[in-house]
Amino acid sequence: MNIAVGTTILFASLIILMCLRVPISFSLGISALFTAIYLDIPFLNLFQKMSTGITSFTFMCVPFFIIMAQIMTDGGISDRLTRFCNVLVGRMRGGTAIVNCVVSMFFGGISGSSIADVSSIGAFLIPAMVKEGYDADYSVAVTCTSSVEGVIIPPSQNMIFYIVAASSGLSISTMFMCGYIPGVLLTLALCICSYVIAVKKKYPISEKRSWRENIQIVREAILGLVTILIVAVGITAGVFTATEAGAIAAVYALIVTTFFYKTMDFKKFVGCLLKSLKTLSTIMAIIATSSAFSYVLSYLKVPIRVATALTSVSDNPIVVMLMMVLLMVALGCFMDMGILIILLTPILYPVAMSIGYNPYHFGLIMVLTLGLGLLTPPVGTSLWAGCAIANIPIEKSIKGFLPFYFTYLVVLAIIIFFPSVSLILPRALGYI
Repeated sequence: MNIAVGTTILFASLIILMCLRVPISFSLGISALFTAIYLDIPFLNLFQKMSTGITSFTFMCVPFFIIMAQIMTDGGISDRLTRFCNVLVGRMRGGTAIVNCVVSMFFGGISGSSIADVSSIGAFLIPAMVKEGYDADYSVAVTCTSSVEGVIIPPSQNMIFYIVAASSGLSISTMFMCGYIPGVLLTLALCICSYVIAVKKKYPISEKRSWRENIQIVREAILGLVTILIVAVGITAGVFTATEAGAIAAVYALIVTTFFYKTMDFKKFVGCLLKSLKTLSTIMAIIATSSAFSYVLSYLKVPIRVATALTSVSDNPIVVMLMMVLLMVALGCFMDMGILIILLTPILYPVAMSIGYNPYHFGLIMVLTLGLGLLTPPVGTSLWAGCAIANIPIEKSIKGFLPFYFTYLVVLAIIIFFPSVSLILPRALGYI
């Protein structure tokens, strides 16, 4: 009886607090506190779990990646990446749309955030596409769906959330490596979808530039792209840990933007640090309180009960996984992605392990599945941002999203049914 009442108190108080628009970090902490009072759980246990959550070695890389992303964003890297991608693929039919997809892949390796991608890249690409003659709903759909590449292409904040929430000693470097091939696969799939629609609707070809202009654009972009290589190659080759890669990349980004691009001065750098501090404090508060919330979940044996309920429906791993995917898709329509990763990982992670899934493979499935929620109403933060930039209502944009939703689901299905797509790189390098 105590367990049932405790579970009710935990989730009911969380839902009520969120409906009252109490910040999620406070909602998680207060609901865990209420439940602990009812169950006579010592407060010291909760505080220890909160402290452990933000002092773990895995979490140490987060500040560096946040600072690196802010420096690269404020230092003008997105403009240079866009021009670089335009040199690569801009001369195809619907070239600006394909540039949108490719630059999101590169920018995802910097920001690790879908909403940051839409807000920065979409701010100038969506109006540019509409001006060139692309339909507004198509422009928003391309920008928003391609922005989700950032949630699985390292350094992904959401992957870090998963590793921390799993609390199973998983390696963030290995998790990052699992995202590269699926990230490229998603990019290629969206490029093909964009091209097919562009040919069908006879969208324009980007204007031609001279060889001299192209060479200058490539030269400027290469310095910024090295930042991504420090993270990608450094971690993959085992030269750096994720934390070391983040620190070195942040310092390198500061040097490039200050002395080569000359777009960073002391005042702007201080602004970067203040923006990073605001982001980091929010993340730290969420992770700390979510650790306490997860502890109470485990005390109530919620993960075990969910696992029993799902496996009682079917003992087929694929069927159980599809049920979990449907649950994540449904919840993603109503809650933010980062919050859901923190809430669902302690519950669904044991289920996935019990049916034989690799923890890194499941992590990629979870992150990519919940990424769909960024594109679906009513919460869909990336969807709202894209529609706001294009100044069109969400209902008008949905038709343009349908082919991209289908493409996204095909890629998700490939990753679910073919684990080697995400695991081949870390296995080849001996990480798992």
